Amino acid sequence: MDTEKSSSSSFEDLTNAEDTKDIRKATAEAASEETSAATTLVGDEGEEAESESECDILGNKQLIKRIIKKAPEEAKSPSRGELVTISFTGKLVDGKVVEEEKNFQCHVGDYEVVQGLDMVLPMLKVGEVAQVLVDPRFGYGTLGLKKDNDGDYIVPPNAHLIYEIELLDCKYEEFADLKTFEVIRKYGTRKKERANYFFKRLEYNTAIHLYRRALDYLDTRDGDPESEFDKEDLQLSNSETQAILDDRLIVYNNLAMTQIKISAFDAALKSVENVLRCQPNNPKALYRKGRILEGKNDTQGAIKLFQKVATLEPENRGVQQDLARLFIKARRDQHNEKEMYQKMLGQAKKMEQKTAARQKQPLVENSKLKLLGYLMGSILIGVAGVAIYRYKY
Repeated sequence: MDTEKSSSSSFEDLTNAEDTKDIRKATAEAASEETSAATTLVGDEGEEAESESECDILGNKQLIKRIIKKAPEEAKSPSRGELVTISFTGKLVDGKVVEEEKNFQCHVGDYEVVQGLDMVLPMLKVGEVAQVLVDPRFGYGTLGLKKDNDGDYIVPPNAHLIYEIELLDCKYEEFADLKTFEVIRKYGTRKKERANYFFKRLEYNTAIHLYRRALDYLDTRDGDPESEFDKEDLQLSNSETQAILDDRLIVYNNLAMTQIKISAFDAALKSVENVLRCQPNNPKALYRKGRILEGKNDTQGAIKLFQKVATLEPENRGVQQDLARLFIKARRDQHNEKEMYQKMLGQAKKMEQKTAARQKQPLVENSKLKLLGYLMGSILIGVAGVAIYRYKY
């Protein structure tokens, strides 16, 4: 991920991946048991396993694809961004089923399934059935997967997964396929919810990608919420337009918060301004803009926004605490600034004194020379007068 990709990430940038040894062999006996269990699921007979078409996708045995049923020769493979329909079952190495979907639709490359499957999708053909062995690195990582509002794990941390997947269909969607309110809202909502999932896992760059993908469906006007839909392309009622607008502003708000998390303050400011342009008193947007200004070292600007949020939500203790913290910071900054100016002025005064001393010193020396000159002149005149007097008399 940009800036700090979480070590628990289930999605990573493969350009930064190291070719390491198979993690299943790194922990000795426990890993060996998992590997043998995975091999058993493929087939009990060694000859059958050898006859299968196997592909070590990364070359390090962390992502392996084995063809169970070949597709017809003329079958096509999906490209990134295309809509695919798949059925798959995910199991732990002990055979326990942890995921199962039938006729599941997703867009290739949009992280709507675990990364291991997402990476394999372009390698499948319509009608093909394959088995995919997924290392934890490309599954659910060190965090695993828990049930909603429950402490129990569906997928334990660092678990290897074995999927059986069938590609049923793939389709490139024309704009005509997206001309209905139901479709664009369904896709936009799905991307947003998936982005929320990755935000909770602290995988901020993946979340940012999905929030932007949600906006591809919810906002087709170059990020300007005040623009209107082209009525020739998409006919929406007033209530549908309002629903799309509300969804879009939620996504922009969430996108801004995620960008703040990675200190992308300029990008976050653009995102939050899209909300405030439509809803100038949106408390969340105002608060996040305050966070952005604080990150950009504009403490006074942040205080003004937090004060406005406190007025809109007087019971919000979090905002009150942030205000108190910023007031202390502002006083400290003011004190530090005052000290800095005093030091600057003190140094300037010392410089003036030194300059004045240097200028005064030559004047004193000149006056001493003049006095000595006058004295010598007087002595010479006196000597000359005595000499003349003696000469005459």
